[in-house]
Amino acid sequence: MTHSTILLVARVLLGVLFLVSGLGKLGDVAGFGQYMAMGGLPAALAWPAVLFEIIAGAALIAGFMTRIAAYALAAFCVVSGLLYHFDLADQMQTTQLLKNIALAGGYLALSVTGAGRLSVDAQLEARNAPAANA
Repeated sequence: MTHSTILLVARVLLGVLFLVSGLGKLGDVAGFGQYMAMGGLPAALAWPAVLFEIIAGAALIAGFMTRIAAYALAAFCVVSGLLYHFDLADQMQTTQLLKNIALAGGYLALSVTGAGRLSVDAQLEARNAPAANA
């Protein structure tokens, strides 16, 4: 596989997690808001969080504004892991926390590498390159 193909696969694998999660929450945003409140966040942030998951996941998959989306998703993973899974006495919660931290590492790697050639970002760069050189 080429470098660009691997970046595409990485973007899809990391983005689909949030896209599917956000879409799944659309069925019960109020319930998700109650869950958020258990972690100390206002339930009113449920809709913005759900929309963030859908938009950031889709952006990552498409390779649109990849570096920004990846940074934001990394921060989301760390914050949500600390707020909702930081219970070192519970092995399951510790595993969930470590999963979030590991995902953040993947998102940070994408923030450094960018989306690769098989992305909207690359298409936009190619389209703007001639204008910048003129």
